[in-house]
Amino acid sequence: MQWNLPNTLTWTRIAAIPLIILLFYMPYPWADPAAGLLFAAAGITDLLDGYFARRFGQISRLGAFLDPVADKLIVAVALVLLVSKDPRALIVLTAIVIIGREITISALREWMAEIGARRKVAVSQLGKYKTILQITGLSMMLFRWPLIGLATYRIGVVLTVIAAAATLVSMVAYLRAAWPELRRD
Repeated sequence: MQWNLPNTLTWTRIAAIPLIILLFYMPYPWADPAAGLLFAAAGITDLLDGYFARRFGQISRLGAFLDPVADKLIVAVALVLLVSKDPRALIVLTAIVIIGREITISALREWMAEIGARRKVAVSQLGKYKTILQITGLSMMLFRWPLIGLATYRIGVVLTVIAAAATLVSMVAYLRAAWPELRRD
């Protein structure tokens, strides 16, 4: 196993997941903001691990595998946690769209890699913006408390819904790029 800075950041993001769950369910007034801040910090490690891997030439197979797994795990866990406290249709549908898209695109990328066409479904710029919207929105929803007069939860919902719309748009783009391969026998 390669221990380098990018992989350590990814493992740190994975290790944050049970802590976020624990904080989410703690009965203390500071627990929600702490969960939101920890999620935000984990999201920042997502930006940094790829940057450091490229900057220091520490790209590894383990990191290439682990990074998207960590991203999808932490986002899915946050969505499930939020739905457990706010089961309104908008929140549930947003969670379904985001999690469903991640499963679909992960399967598509795996299949495209098997047939040697992985580059056709490489991460796009829209995918990167979608991730930033998701991390920011989910952090705010987990934080829950108003901050300097701002309704962080509501703003987080809006950002997460926009992220869900971006996930659908990016999914369509990935499927269109893969369509010629999908149609072949």
